[in-house]
Amino acid sequence: MKEYLGRRILALVPVMFVVATLVFVLMHITPGDPVSAMLGLDASPEDIARMRNRLGLDEPLYIQYVRWLGKLARGDLGESIFLQVPVTGAVLERVEPTALLTLLALIMAVGVGIPAGVISATRFGSFVDQCFLGVALLGVSMPDFWFGLNLILLVAVKLGWLPVAGYVPLSVNWLATVRYLVMPAFCLGFIQSALIARMTRALMLDVLSQDYIRTGHAKGLPAKIVVYKHALKNAFIPTLTVIGITFAILMGGAIVIETVFTIPGVGRLLIQSVMRRDYPIIQGIVLLIAGAYVLINLLVDAAYAYLDPRIKYV
Repeated sequence: MKEYLGRRILALVPVMFVVATLVFVLMHITPGDPVSAMLGLDASPEDIARMRNRLGLDEPLYIQYVRWLGKLARGDLGESIFLQVPVTGAVLERVEPTALLTLLALIMAVGVGIPAGVISATRFGSFVDQCFLGVALLGVSMPDFWFGLNLILLVAVKLGWLPVAGYVPLSVNWLATVRYLVMPAFCLGFIQSALIARMTRALMLDVLSQDYIRTGHAKGLPAKIVVYKHALKNAFIPTLTVIGITFAILMGGAIVIETVFTIPGVGRLLIQSVMRRDYPIIQGIVLLIAGAYVLINLLVDAAYAYLDPRIKYV
């Protein structure tokens, strides 16, 4: 197991190198100039040329690339062109709301999706099953930004139950933090819970048809023991892959939701940086998201061997 994890960790190096190269090239071939965005429309060509020289943007692209890779190898993501602060510091300032939003959304997605899938499978073909399938289809088909805007209109504006938008830091008032994050987390989590519910239902239907499940019923075991201890335990292992993918999707979906609910997180910083053509910030955030994706996949693979002793990695 240790050797397998070691090989997987080493394999992350070329993956991240390819991601870093693609991000750098795409950022610099995309139309737009960060200096023009920073100085404004009234800036003279001399001012723009002077600023480009100061920031090193007038050098050949390959020199900029080699310099950036050298900093990246030392763990330095560079300095923001617009904010004039290190990229690492700018991202760390925005990590808290994004991490909490993603975590709450994942809890909601798993807490709703798995029970819904189990109930739907155990009542296959019934009215309850059809209702769950209809809700799941609605969740999969619904854009998160549209759902978020309707939640704001109904829950915040008309009913006044929750704040319309914004964020309160955890260190100031954790109850206020939860109130501000409940609605965006539900918006993200509900949509992803539909995918988890459909996958759990399909896997449970397959497991419930196995011989050992029928044997458990024939021996007189309580239905809850057969379903939750034996069937769900075996169906959960493939579901774990979906949960890992869901976590990565939630991180990406938070970009849109943070903009809709004006949450000052990493996603909103990324959108603002794209508008400003702030190359270092964009490259740093994309690399961090890519790193999170591959790390989640690694953790899911490691969890397989822990949950099922039959799985061996060599």
